[in-house]
Amino acid sequence: MRNAALFFVILFTALPAFAFNPDEVLADKALEARARALTVQLRCMVCQNQSIDDSNAELARDLRVLVRERLTQGDSDEAVINYVVSRYGEFVLLKPRFSTRTIALWGAPIALILIGATAIFVFARRRVAVSEGQKLTVDEEARIRDLLDGGK
Repeated sequence: MRNAALFFVILFTALPAFAFNPDEVLADKALEARARALTVQLRCMVCQNQSIDDSNAELARDLRVLVRERLTQGDSDEAVINYVVSRYGEFVLLKPRFSTRTIALWGAPIALILIGATAIFVFARRRVAVSEGQKLTVDEEARIRDLLDGGK
């Protein structure tokens, strides 16, 4: 029983390692650490909910190799990210950058809720004002009584 438990622990802890092929790993430990830090930030365009670090898709493998090639050519981490974004767009980033697009994307629902709440508030205030109305004058009340009595 103990051996079976140990087998499953070892099996499941090694699952993330299956995404990498041995030929992808760089010999330089510092560059490999930088590459792993970058590949965790990039979205697999096939899986879309995984980083390229975790994905087994062929495109993810190509992107992992591309990141490592750019690093070995001397690019900075930011230059590598900018290069991948220039080719695949902002969607490739798991954590989008702070820009006017992201402000509009995240701010639009809040703005719509505020506009809707304001519209409901204004509409409700107008409706209350209309329902209260104005009191009738003495002459108007007399005229209504005459109309109602005259119909009998």
